[in-house]
Amino acid sequence: MKNSDISDKLVKILGLKYEPVAVKLVWKGQNIPRCFSEPENTIRHCQSIMRARKGESFIIPAEKHACVVGASSLGLVPIPTKVKSGEFHANLGMFGCAEAAANMISQRSELENGSIVATVVGPLKEFEFEPDIVILVDLPETLYWLIPAATFFEGGRQTFSTAAFQATCVDSTLIPLQTGRMNMSLGCFGCRKSTDIKNEEMMAGIPYANLEKIVEALEIIHEGPMQKARKREI
Repeated sequence: MKNSDISDKLVKILGLKYEPVAVKLVWKGQNIPRCFSEPENTIRHCQSIMRARKGESFIIPAEKHACVVGASSLGLVPIPTKVKSGEFHANLGMFGCAEAAANMISQRSELENGSIVATVVGPLKEFEFEPDIVILVDLPETLYWLIPAATFFEGGRQTFSTAAFQATCVDSTLIPLQTGRMNMSLGCFGCRKSTDIKNEEMMAGIPYANLEKIVEALEIIHEGPMQKARKREI
């Protein structure tokens, strides 16, 4: 199935407000795709996601990543000492002490420094190659339907991992990449402060390899359970 077809199906079935966003991590030694342009100014990973859901596309080399917290988890830059020690996040008033913030950082998913040289972010429908992850941003009810779709063929339960920070770079990109499983996040301090995500919106990161199966399940669910649950009495 073409990426444009997958994207169209997700938008139509779920009733998405925004475009599904594709993310490709370019590993050291790989050629950087030249399908899109670099942003004029530095940009955060979360900002690239939120702008891509509205139609923009980017190739973002390491030096154009504005947030060192996100960039260091993505393997683009070294982790700053103040971030690793917890001092940076503790100073934001989100933790009782630096040790607590450092504990969060020590448990985050991250790639080896220098292993990634760029990120490619844009609407899924515009990707003519396979991305690593597809991120959806929408209301909880909308993204809820990804859960029955993910468990439709094999059953089981979904377990999600999140923290007070790094909702897009760690929760929605790295965790799905490393586990091969969908992960959901309520958002974080950074993305809520630095982007136009709405108070009532959240996000889901889906490994691209799982996407066609999820769409297949959604097409089945849409014809029955989804219509019944979404029915509103007047």
